[in-house]
Parts: sequence; C-alpha cells; structure tokens
Amino acid sequence: MSHHSPDNDARYPGDVIVNASFELTDDNEFVLEYRAYSTKPTWVNLTNQIYFNLAGHDTGATEMLNHVVSINAEYIWEANRLMIPTEHRITIEKSPFDLRQPRLLKEVFAKNPDMVGFDHNYCITKGEYQQDSFIARVLHPASGRILELYSNQPTVQFYTGNKLPVAPKNYKGDPKKLHTLVGKGLKNYNKHGVFCLSPQFYPDAPNHKDRVPHFLLNPGDIYYNTMRYKFFIQK
Repeated sequence: MSHHSPDNDARYPGDVIVNASFELTDDNEFVLEYRAYSTKPTWVNLTNQIYFNLAGHDTGATEMLNHVVSINAEYIWEANRLMIPTEHRITIEKSPFDLRQPRLLKEVFAKNPDMVGFDHNYCITKGEYQQDSFIARVLHPASGRILELYSNQPTVQFYTGNKLPVAPKNYKGDPKKLHTLVGKGLKNYNKHGVFCLSPQFYPDAPNHKDRVPHFLLNPGDIYYNTMRYKFFIQK
C-alpha cells in the first residue's frame, strides 16, 4: 500500500510518500515494513496499533489479564497526565512497569489497584550492532499461544486497551450513553480486553530535541521501520 502526504499537510513540510507492505510467512510470522521518502526535511515516526488477545478475540478482559508479558527494556519514558511522554527516561526497576521478567498481567493489576493499565513507551535494550532486536514476548498459558515481536525500532508502546468501552456488565451510568465497539462476529470489544505492542522511534522527540534522540527524514534518505510478529504454540 502507498500514501502521498502533500507538502504542508497538517503543517508538515515536504511531499512525503509512504509505502507499507504486509506479509504472512510460512513461519507463522506477520511482517510489516514501512518506508518513507520526502522532498523536504520532515519528521516521520510510523507505527501501528494492532489489537491482540491470544485467548481469542471475544474472550475479553478476563483472559487478556491471564497473559504473561515480558518486554526487553530497562527504562520507560515518563508520561504526563495526558499520557504524553516527557524528556525524562526513568528506570523501571522495582516498579509496576518492570516486565524484564515474565509477569502475569492479572497479578500486576492486583498489586497496583490504582493502576488504570499500561499505555507506556519502553526503551528497548539493543546491542551496539543489532538491526532487528527482540522486543517482547507474550504467552497465554491456557491456550499455549505465544507472540514474539522483533523490530529495528528503539522503543515500543505497550497498551492494554484502557480507553476501550466499559463492558456492559460493569457499566454504572445511563444505558443510553453506553458506548460499544463491535468487532468480528458482532462481539463487543471492551476495556482491558486487548493489548498492543507498537514499535516506533522515540515519541514526541521533536519537542525535546536537546534531550531525546530524534529522527529527521531528509531528501534522498529513506525512513525504514520493520516489525515482525511471530506466533507459535508452547509445547
């Protein structure tokens, strides 16, 4: 697929062409690749927000919280009250966000009752000469399904569907104001019923150029983002 963003679209300089390719491999991988080209220096930072639930798309928060998650990162970017990252990188050691070792999401939520969920940007631990790096691993023990993610990007946004509609059985307000998100098979997708792992460059970097690594796409250069979601069954 391709997209043309004309010069000054949303105030971004340059005619930008984005090419996106999607591939299902014989090794049970879903591979996405983004490439972008610009006629003027401009900011580019592309990702996706694919929703996953390894227990099945209609199993909701009950099974989503039974996933075991590990992320290859020692730091996250601090976020303000609007969940916009600041310029401060903070260690996750001894915090609810420490997923260096596999952790059951249900236990993380139970130990931190004030936690509304994950919507945080993790700084991936990369080797000096690595291109594609191991990003994360997610296991649903009951089904044995496993997802591993690899990418060339330096960060990943981990999100647990915090802003999806509240499940009808948990809704306390006016029934006429109940919002729904209907998916496959006319099933409702509700809060904490999914997770996302979105590889990307450092978020909001142009607003913190002195403190945060940033990427400026210049004419003649190529923006390249690759991400590989690999699926298999635990034996």
